[in-house]
Amino acid sequence: MDKNKPVILLDPYPRTMDILFSKVNLKFLKNNFTLLKAPKSNKKNFYIKNLPNAQYIFGQPNLPTKLLKTQTKLKAIFNVESNFMDNMDYEYCFKNNIHVLATSPVFAQPVAEMALGLTLSIARSIHIAHNDFVEGKEKYGGEISQNNFLIKNKKIGLLGFGDLAKSLVPLLHPFTNNIMAYDPWVPDMEIKKNNVNPVSLNKLLSSSEIIYVLATITSSNQGMINHNVLKNIKDNTTFVLMSRAAIIDFDDFYKFLKNRKVFAAIDVFPIEPVPKSHKIRSLTNVIFSPHRAGALDSAFKEMGDIVLEDLKLINSGLPPRLCKKAIKETVRHLRSKPVDIN
Repeated sequence: MDKNKPVILLDPYPRTMDILFSKVNLKFLKNNFTLLKAPKSNKKNFYIKNLPNAQYIFGQPNLPTKLLKTQTKLKAIFNVESNFMDNMDYEYCFKNNIHVLATSPVFAQPVAEMALGLTLSIARSIHIAHNDFVEGKEKYGGEISQNNFLIKNKKIGLLGFGDLAKSLVPLLHPFTNNIMAYDPWVPDMEIKKNNVNPVSLNKLLSSSEIIYVLATITSSNQGMINHNVLKNIKDNTTFVLMSRAAIIDFDDFYKFLKNRKVFAAIDVFPIEPVPKSHKIRSLTNVIFSPHRAGALDSAFKEMGDIVLEDLKLINSGLPPRLCKKAIKETVRHLRSKPVDIN
């Protein structure tokens, strides 16, 4: 080990270093840092041995207080799974000036574009017409378009107003200026700055013609979208689920989709992979997307880019600027579930 080089512990699962970093970036890391790769098993011993000398971690390992207290040089933990989880002593990190960072901003634009694409497909039956054509039973002209609609001038509701919503709003404004949002963690002024109207949850659900669920999962909103909430949604509404499945009571959601005249697109599910026999697969008013909205190679490489840029800043004694920072007042309430597939 070169004692003159800062030590980085590499534990990026489910990502890999090759997925995250270009060849140029990998070469820079190898030339300027000592890279220690965590094993697939017995990680506890790896951290007991190496954490005291490490300045950085690429990954989201379990870091209880007792283990964290063995560190002497740690400057930053880069969570490359991208969701802050309830698996470390954040308070210790804040008190000891250890940055806890996530690469989630890179997913905002890809997810926003996918959300718009799914909405367009629902609006014009694009997916249905394609499948009909492949099967040789296509319907020409307006025969398939009886339930189609324009997005233009629709009332749109955004449940959650973080990075995803802020990337989606500019894509929606060419269609409509009638956009509302509900997010108890975001001040009304910030929502209004984006030409969006802050409203209550009930107002959003009862008034919107297209609803996007874009919120992160917290200790207070798990299962929040249940029967009592869903019943406020009007018939012919389009419901697009792009963020965390745990915000939805999926049993109630299934009944809602099965029994109501609504349309939906779903990119995230409570259990992934979704069981082959799951009843939700039988629904015909839903577009299914197997948790792939953000899964672009360009997004993964951008993760590596922003990690490297913030790493350079921190290593020079400056604060990080590109990754999302864990916030003391809110991170303890986040309840994200880790993913196992890129």
